[in-house]
Amino acid sequence: MVSLVLAETTASVSELKRNPMGTVAAGEGSPVAILNRNEPAFYCVPAKAWESLMERLEDLELNALADARANEPIVRVTLDEL
Repeated sequence: MVSLVLAETTASVSELKRNPMGTVAAGEGSPVAILNRNEPAFYCVPAKAWESLMERLEDLELNALADARANEPIVRVTLDEL
């Protein structure tokens, strides 16, 4: 069976158990695909990469919300009305 591996660095579950921090460091800041019997079981994502991913996801959600609201009518108000 062919599996898609979405990381440049891979390690086995045994390598991860033997040296968890060394496995993460091997990715040099990028995710590491953890393989079980030569198939991806999960991805080990460093904290900075995860934070960056979450910020980007939040930006996409906010952009979608702004795009949805762009078609709503504009209500003009003055500062005194606020």
